[in-house]
Amino acid sequence: MNPDERFHIRRLTPHDAPAFQALRLSALVQEPTAFGSSYEEEENLTPESVAARLAVHADNGVFGAFDGDTLCGMVVLRREGMRKLRHKGMIFGMYVAPEARGRGVGRDLLLQALALARSVTRLRQVNLGVNAGNAAAIALYESLGFEIFGRESGALKVGEDLYDELHMCWRIR
Repeated sequence: MNPDERFHIRRLTPHDAPAFQALRLSALVQEPTAFGSSYEEEENLTPESVAARLAVHADNGVFGAFDGDTLCGMVVLRREGMRKLRHKGMIFGMYVAPEARGRGVGRDLLLQALALARSVTRLRQVNLGVNAGNAAAIALYESLGFEIFGRESGALKVGEDLYDELHMCWRIR
């Protein structure tokens, strides 16, 4: 990414499935401790199932950051589906490719996801989980108003190593 040029953020659609899947698989390889899923679990997903993840709904969205035509970042906002949980949304799948980091891509992706959250009727909060050792991500989330409300020890096991996860919440005002 040229430091003098801005990327652009937009909502992904099923048409973006190939680029999304390529970036997602790269993320799972590059940052295995940042995701609950693994490369092995997703490498053979059908194009149709990947496209279905990108279906546009009023209260869910997948946002992508582009450097020209290249997808370089992504984030997902999903509203909880169960009646008693529908006041909550969840951020997950957050990833920015190494070559795009340090340019505000992650912040802009999150701002788009949070703007969608604000627009959803009766949504009151957005939660996320983050690897407790990922200081950069934690600092970004806190700068946008997320607050830590819990820590799960050994939440993720990658190989033989266990990683703690921080649970964070952003309240819609």
